[in-house]
Amino acid sequence: MSDENLLIKPTEKEVTDSPLERMALSATKHIGSLPSLVLHSIFFVGIFSLQWFGVSFNQIMLVLTTVVSLEAIYLAIFIQMTVNRQAHQIEEVSEDIDEIQEDVEDIQEEAKEISEDVEYIQEDVEDIKEDVEELSDESGGAEEGDGSEKMSETERKQRVEQMLEEMLREIKAIKIHAQ
Repeated sequence: MSDENLLIKPTEKEVTDSPLERMALSATKHIGSLPSLVLHSIFFVGIFSLQWFGVSFNQIMLVLTTVVSLEAIYLAIFIQMTVNRQAHQIEEVSEDIDEIQEDVEDIQEEAKEISEDVEYIQEDVEDIKEDVEELSDESGGAEEGDGSEKMSETERKQRVEQMLEEMLREIKAIKIHAQ
């Protein structure tokens, strides 16, 4: 990124800036450029070459110091305008960063709560699975009925176990996405 882009970025305020303010900001952008250096060098060479046209050295120095002093005053004003604008932009960015940090903290808290909820659900599912296993153990040794009745009970147990395993997979997937 060039220094030029860092100094002057379009803002909402820039749209409402007066033409004079826009001109001052544009001047700041161009003053620190290579064409400005060339122009100033030509000016200084030209002002001293006036001696060949009969202008006295004292008059040249008087004009030169006056022009350079005025230029320094305007440069200081332009630079201060740029500094003020940058300070305002930094303040806006700082406010945006604070808001983003608050949002991130809220999201982290919510993710932590979701993770805790998933853990509680996972514990409940494991308890249910243990209860189903206990029921299957108890019913296996209790009564022996006909084969078809036992088969349907076994099928039900398997179905419950499959459902519980599927719930565990879903909970783990939710937990992974929450992190």
